[in-house]
Amino acid sequence: MNKIKNIHFLGVKGVGMAPLAIIAKEAGFKVTGCDIDEEFITDIALKKAGIEVFKNFSSEHLENVDLLITTGAHGGFENVEVVEAKKRGIPIWTQGQAVGEFMKGELFGRSFLGISIAGSHGKTTTTAMLATILKYGSYDPSFVVGTGDIPCLGSPGHFGRGKYFVAEADEYATEPRHDKTPKFLWQHPILSIFTNIEFDHPDVYESIDQMRNDFSTFANRLPDNGALIACGDDSQSKKLIKSYKGKVVTFGFSPNNDFILDRVTVSDGKTFFWVSSRGTSLGEFSINVVGDFNALNALGAIVGALELGLSIAKIKTSISYFTGSKRRFEFVGSLKTGAKVFDDYAHHPTEIKRTLAAVKKNNSKLKIVCIFQPHTYSRTKALFSDFVTSFYDADTIMLMDIYPSLREEKDSTVSSELLAQKISQTHKGVLFLPDESSVIEYIDQKKYDDNTIIITMGAGDVYKISEKLDFR
Repeated sequence: MNKIKNIHFLGVKGVGMAPLAIIAKEAGFKVTGCDIDEEFITDIALKKAGIEVFKNFSSEHLENVDLLITTGAHGGFENVEVVEAKKRGIPIWTQGQAVGEFMKGELFGRSFLGISIAGSHGKTTTTAMLATILKYGSYDPSFVVGTGDIPCLGSPGHFGRGKYFVAEADEYATEPRHDKTPKFLWQHPILSIFTNIEFDHPDVYESIDQMRNDFSTFANRLPDNGALIACGDDSQSKKLIKSYKGKVVTFGFSPNNDFILDRVTVSDGKTFFWVSSRGTSLGEFSINVVGDFNALNALGAIVGALELGLSIAKIKTSISYFTGSKRRFEFVGSLKTGAKVFDDYAHHPTEIKRTLAAVKKNNSKLKIVCIFQPHTYSRTKALFSDFVTSFYDADTIMLMDIYPSLREEKDSTVSSELLAQKISQTHKGVLFLPDESSVIEYIDQKKYDDNTIIITMGAGDVYKISEKLDFR
């Protein structure tokens, strides 16, 4: 490890890669990266960190490189830079492996206590919340959060002086074509938080049972003195817990949990919630984002912090600094016509339902316009019927063409137009607007006023629409 001085990140703009590059840079390594020549939500964070990003892929990027960290996208192990690195004998880590290695700390000449946050939904927010608690609790943690920016943290990645390493733990495959190992199995934490387990990634998982089994394998890697914190309201997590032999702490709305959300209210863009445990009230907490699901994410982070030994008073103060993260119901601005525009990463039916329900609950008198861009043919096809019933709380639904992943081929048997046709059988306000220009043209024509909330939604590049809208 002490021979590694220069690290190169292939696909450095990915939300899983950029935080790692920032950590390596802060730790004192010479860092370079490369990616396709398109705008990404991580561009600002990488520029702020002073990381040089080469355009596209070439063996010329490997000069004087001691370690190559590669993404599973852009050809994965078949990318020209990976192939050339193998020829030259340059060590190669995947993104998932790199998170595990960074968590161990050997590369940095030190050791960390790892904390992993996994789940089909909410893991990014929960990871950011726990990192926020530890940061403002004066623990200066290292962290890897899969997004472009977290204002209260200053960056999606950080190399801290403290002993904790907080990492988002992804259940997706290490390298989809050649290594189906779930990324999170490279991590070896002392504490894991599971937000939920729901069927996703049909391109690598055949069933929910297979997913739950991988989460179970991950949980069973915790040490004897470790702990699993899991949402006890989640049906698949409950199944996992039944067979898990280690220490488990549960959280959720149900009174059967160890930590319970007693009440949740929203006021002026903040969420206030009350927590109790084993018959004892822990009092009121607040976060600067809205929604019951965010209160639930916060409770997972709070329980994690309590398990690490932080006081309730310190946790209450620290988590109040959390203001959200990039592409998680992020307020973009107000149009000149009055409508407020938000952007959200929701790309799974459950996430869509939860986000729209939260918006409707807190803005019952406003009309909701949802611009949704499905992500991947495989997910859209496998969860088609679930998507059909996900937009109940939206008054108008605009469906864009499916955003194709770089890791899969086009599937002509599924499309956004077919989805729009199906939804329109039970919902009046459904439009199929295939591309960015048609959506922008429609919004300009409608001149939505201050009685309207517009939400761009999806895991692709739907967020770029807001760049072309006319804001105040």
